[in-house]
Amino acid sequence: MSETTRSPMPLSDTRSPMPLLFRRHSSGEIRNLASLSSSLLPAFGTVMGESSVRLKRFLIAPYDRRYRLWQAFLVVLVVYSAWSSPFELAFSKASTGALLPVDLVVDAFFAIDIILTFFVAYLDKSTYLLVEEHKKIAFRYVTHLWFPMDVASTLPFQVIYRVVTGKTSRGQVFGFLNLLRLWRLRRVSKFFSRLEKDTRFSYFWTRYFKLICVTLFAVHSAGCFYYWLATRYHNSESTWMGANIPDFKSRSIWLGYTYSMYWSIVTLSTVGYGDLHAVNIEEKIFTIFYMLFNIGLTAYLIGNMTNLIVHTAVRTFVMRDAINEILRYAKKNRLPEGLREQMLAHLTLKFKTAELQQEQVLEDLPKAIRSSILQQLFRTTLENSHLFKGVSDDFIVQLVSEIKAEYFPPKVDIVIQNEIPTDFYIIVSGAVDVVTYKNGVEQFLSKLGSQQMFGEIGVIFNIPQPFTVRTKRLSQVVRISHHHFKQLVQPLHEVGKIIHTNFIQHLKGLKNEELAEMPLVSEFLDDLISEEASMNEAGAQDQQENEISPTTSSLSKTPPTRVIIHGYQPDCRPKSGGNAGKLIHLPDSIENLLSIAESKFGRRGTTIVMADGSQVEDLAALREDDHLYIF
Repeated sequence: MSETTRSPMPLSDTRSPMPLLFRRHSSGEIRNLASLSSSLLPAFGTVMGESSVRLKRFLIAPYDRRYRLWQAFLVVLVVYSAWSSPFELAFSKASTGALLPVDLVVDAFFAIDIILTFFVAYLDKSTYLLVEEHKKIAFRYVTHLWFPMDVASTLPFQVIYRVVTGKTSRGQVFGFLNLLRLWRLRRVSKFFSRLEKDTRFSYFWTRYFKLICVTLFAVHSAGCFYYWLATRYHNSESTWMGANIPDFKSRSIWLGYTYSMYWSIVTLSTVGYGDLHAVNIEEKIFTIFYMLFNIGLTAYLIGNMTNLIVHTAVRTFVMRDAINEILRYAKKNRLPEGLREQMLAHLTLKFKTAELQQEQVLEDLPKAIRSSILQQLFRTTLENSHLFKGVSDDFIVQLVSEIKAEYFPPKVDIVIQNEIPTDFYIIVSGAVDVVTYKNGVEQFLSKLGSQQMFGEIGVIFNIPQPFTVRTKRLSQVVRISHHHFKQLVQPLHEVGKIIHTNFIQHLKGLKNEELAEMPLVSEFLDDLISEEASMNEAGAQDQQENEISPTTSSLSKTPPTRVIIHGYQPDCRPKSGGNAGKLIHLPDSIENLLSIAESKFGRRGTTIVMADGSQVEDLAALREDDHLYIF
């Protein structure tokens, strides 16, 4: 089927099948990769180039489109064989009459398939490479059970007998030899397996059609064999058929077939009207085994149908169970009605947006594909947020692959005041309110909308979140981890400088009401303005390395350790003022630390101790957010 010439370059004995999954010189491109057999996998480390795209002369790829169509055509013929084999056993006149020419034509097609099999490359299960050697292909086929069974199920025994003896025989032996054609049913099983994996077809209806086919085949086979028992019994009147129609052997074939199907269906469905019943011992034994088989078949059908139906409603069941758990938990712990409604709203939204978020789908994809999807969805949002305006495209590409998208229902707190800062957020759609609490009273500060950011002040200054941020309506936000953000910015000096500038401009544009809730930020801005004025007057270089600031150095290179200094002894806390301490970047020496403390508190100390009273002798031993007392 494939007659492409061999490449002049030396080819290995085995070829990786993967290039042919995407290119086929014989039959064009594959339109749906999901329909391919899952066994066609390349070996790890296999080098795949142009030379491995071509097969040898007179070889057929097992996934070739035309060969698959041939296999599908044979499945149709298998359906005929599955019907005719039991039918010809029960009604031997049909096997030598009208059905004989049809059987010969069908057998001819399967004989052609046997010949084609000697030219179909196969997949080596140990290496997952296509084997193209004709000798290996032939040896594998002949030495397996497939070849003798394919030949036995294809030979027209009745025709051979007539040619050899010159007589026409309707002996029972030929009816049983015809049952060898049922070996072809394995093709139907493989066909349904491919359909179930093919996303172009509904899994539900594919399984449903398969169950119908299994049921019809069982009913047909049992009815034909039961009729055969009646025809071979020595006393026709002492059979289930003869008790109702004494001369049934001389009656039409379709009358007997109708009675057989009627008995088989009422027995399978356990209705059993009693009008057709076993008479002799052979019929009773067969009926016993058939009813036992029906128990298993019925269980198989009911189990499969139940799974198919439940699968369509499993998400509803899970949601109902989760809601009931929340209601029981809220009732047991006597939670207020408002909090209970928030819990239910969040859970309901989680199930409604499951198909939109598709977190599990993204996790199963390679990182490059996930990054491309996230860029398509959220790149514009990141570029237009105030912190990332003007940064390089490379940084946006790296950052967008680390974000997480989330939905929040109305009136849900995304950020809680005074919580530890771990992430900051950008609003994709919706709106949020920024509020603060004073003496237990909630005060509204501002409203944020699409492409605006919140939570970044607490993250960059490494202070507790200064505000509570609550959704005003259904909102989608992207969450950025402080850890990932810091790792991305540290090696990028220019990006850190741009982010620093954008952040300073954002702080300067905050409302006075918001700055009043963040004394540390207000102090930083005052110091920054004073230093800028001093630098303009004296032309001095920037000395911000030792100040509390998310400076360029803190973003573009390894950030210095931040500590909190106090101007008193640990056990002599002032009654008012100065209790919060001053957050600074730890300098290189103790002398510089004492100088910074002098500029902050107006007096120079000589001793530096920790909160437990131990004296500090080596600054390298200090950790982030340590409290130092200088006096």
